[in-house]
Amino acid sequence: MVTPCRDENEFNQIVSDSAGHPIFLFKHSTRCPVSAHAHAEFARFAEEHPEIECREVLVVEQRPLSQHIAQQTDVAHQSPQALLFSNGKVVWNASHFSISADGLRKAYNEATGNQA
Repeated sequence: MVTPCRDENEFNQIVSDSAGHPIFLFKHSTRCPVSAHAHAEFARFAEEHPEIECREVLVVEQRPLSQHIAQQTDVAHQSPQALLFSNGKVVWNASHFSISADGLRKAYNEATGNQA
């Protein structure tokens, strides 16, 4: 399941919580067909792996939050964009057509040494 990240406090909690378990954050533009495709892949991954926390930010509706995330992570903003947080930092990111359920699974496995 994909859960919204609505504000800076929730984002800060994601960063903090990633010390205990990796967390994906998807930056989604509701106005972009490429983002719609990536969002479908992200949602499929989340459905196939309910044990993995998956969050999302709607970049058009939440522009200040999206900019805050880029500033805090030093990862240039793109949308769509998937970020994997582990131990309080981004350990993997991808954008546009590089976002796929298989790519997310591989990134998780590499970050954790697990087989998701």
